[in-house]
Amino acid sequence: MEKEILKNKFQKLFVYFLISFVGLFFLRLTYGYVIYSDESVGQSSNQNFNQQNSFELIRKNYASEKASYKSESQSLPLTAGTKNFDQKYEKIGSLSSSTNEFEKEEKNTRDLIKNFKALIQYEESSGLEGRRHLNLGIGVNPDKFDEIILEIKKIGRLESIQVNKTDKTNEYSDLNVQRESLEKTRAALISFKGKSGKIDELINLENKILEVEESIQKLGVKLGEFDTENEFCTIKFSLAESGRANKSWFKNFLHRIKTALEWTIKYYLLLMVLFVFAAMGILVFILILEKLKIFPDLLKKYLE
Repeated sequence: MEKEILKNKFQKLFVYFLISFVGLFFLRLTYGYVIYSDESVGQSSNQNFNQQNSFELIRKNYASEKASYKSESQSLPLTAGTKNFDQKYEKIGSLSSSTNEFEKEEKNTRDLIKNFKALIQYEESSGLEGRRHLNLGIGVNPDKFDEIILEIKKIGRLESIQVNKTDKTNEYSDLNVQRESLEKTRAALISFKGKSGKIDELINLENKILEVEESIQKLGVKLGEFDTENEFCTIKFSLAESGRANKSWFKNFLHRIKTALEWTIKYYLLLMVLFVFAAMGILVFILILEKLKIFPDLLKKYLE
């Protein structure tokens, strides 16, 4: 009779543990579908596009085009009319795309750059298979800018696109003014070299001339970026692997079951261990109370 009672209690206990295990498993499986659904993965990938596309090129690309403006002067009517000038500008196209066929689309991108005779001025590759990223900074002839943008839009699945054009005419003029001023300063300093003076003064003069020449060289590098022979527009292209290539629904479901099962076993065993320790702690506490003859009194008081 006692064996039957113990057997029934063991069966009930086993059923309780099984139900709680299955419930915890389905809870984790549902959580995986809600939190790590394909839509949420796509959204997190889209959020990373802006970060991936925020890289900067060391060398700036500038271009120029003929522009004109109307000059009207009441005091000097002879100066009124249309004036032509070279407008310097910076044009940047930023595009982000995703693809399930990363290697194929990467090859298409490089072939496209080669066909347009553009230059790869910056390249960065990152990530493991399934989550790879490719960032390219491309210098392209201004006349071909719009055409290559249209072609790059066809690569993969376009996620974002932005084109910015910024006038740099004033900046270019300021750089020329600064260089002319520094050249005049250098000429004035050199004119003092033939005059007599103290050794310290001559050394300071030479150091000052070197500083001015260094500043002129730096300005020359910046002005060189505006050189009409090296005119380019910039394209910043980011290609991201979506990570869902060649994955069937069934394989994805099995992967979710495996993940949920591993998680449930791990944390269910942990809960069981905590439960056992808690039961042992209560048992030890009761034994201590019985040893001190406190437990019977508490039990009697509770029953009353």
